Amino acid sequence: MKIIQVVGRSNSGKTTFIKNLIPELRMLGSVSVIKHLGDHDYHLEEGKDTTVFFKAGADIAVGIDATKSVVAINKNSLEDALKFLAGQGMDYTVIEGFKQYPFSKIVIGSLETEKCVLTNPTVNQVIINLELFEDYHD
Repeated sequence: MKIIQVVGRSNSGKTTFIKNLIPELRMLGSVSVIKHLGDHDYHLEEGKDTTVFFKAGADIAVGIDATKSVVAINKNSLEDALKFLAGQGMDYTVIEGFKQYPFSKIVIGSLETEKCVLTNPTVNQVIINLELFEDYHD
């Protein structure tokens, strides 16, 4: 699984860049995205069965509707998420944030960081330089 990490300051355009990158990566294989929520907690909807199962201690709780599945994993580390996604056979995982981790990075905006391989690239520049990014092996 190829790891493509995107970092930058708040409101620098990371999410927009990733939104535009996903369809291009999808032409090459399966794509997953991990978003660092920082100070924002994601709230599971109170009283819903999937939330009840998660809070009861299920390692993984999955809700499935007519168009999607929603997965809550009872672990909160980047490593655990990467292991899960690798186990699902993802070809590409885009990570937004987590700049302290040692993956090759795309910087959007102006930010000094280690392992920056591309700064403010076009989506096409990322696609033609995929070899700059590490392969994750569980």
